[in-house]
Amino acid sequence: MNTPFDEEPHRRPGLLSRLRASFLTGIVVIAPVWLTIWLIWSVVGWIDSAVLPLIPQQFQPQQYVGINPRGVGVIIFLAFTVLVGWIAKGILGRSLISFAESVVERMPVIRSVYSGIKQISETVFAQTERSFEKACLIQYPRRGIWAIGFVSTTARGEVSERAETSGALLSVFVPTTPNPTSGFLLFFPEEDVILLDMSIEDAAKLVISAGLVYPNDKDPTQPPE
Repeated sequence: MNTPFDEEPHRRPGLLSRLRASFLTGIVVIAPVWLTIWLIWSVVGWIDSAVLPLIPQQFQPQQYVGINPRGVGVIIFLAFTVLVGWIAKGILGRSLISFAESVVERMPVIRSVYSGIKQISETVFAQTERSFEKACLIQYPRRGIWAIGFVSTTARGEVSERAETSGALLSVFVPTTPNPTSGFLLFFPEEDVILLDMSIEDAAKLVISAGLVYPNDKDPTQPPE
């Protein structure tokens, strides 16, 4: 005879529950792949729609194959960009750029827009001195609380001279979650910065995922091997 204190027998999930679990698993598998393909397809189509109208009618691929194959505009854009970059590296290219920028500087509104776009482009695409050096751990916003940061460079000039530190001062960018492009620029004494072995990419994944994705997909709750 059963009493209210007896444990309920283990029941297998019903058909509807199993179908729901399988559906959610399928969504987790399909969604990233589908979204990636859709994003690439959309970007390629957007570039084609912007580039192909600039091509003379007699050179349009539709004149030869009957349709506009997707991706032709991307190839033309890449080839044109490489050509412009190659010319810009030469003396003639640098002279033309300097002349064009001097003309733009005389236009009150346009010069502000051009200057802002140029700074953003240089920040995003520069891969030399402006890239982060290492991921690090710092105590922020107070001691005892740790945050992920990115060491950009060693502070110089007036910032380094006026800071009351005995050693080097490091510039550390502390990103926000889940948008790592915004954050805070902080200056820490070198001895207060703990450099990490993980790559910049792994540290960025850790920040974006709010601590759910660790380097090499290791479970943070598991002890090290």
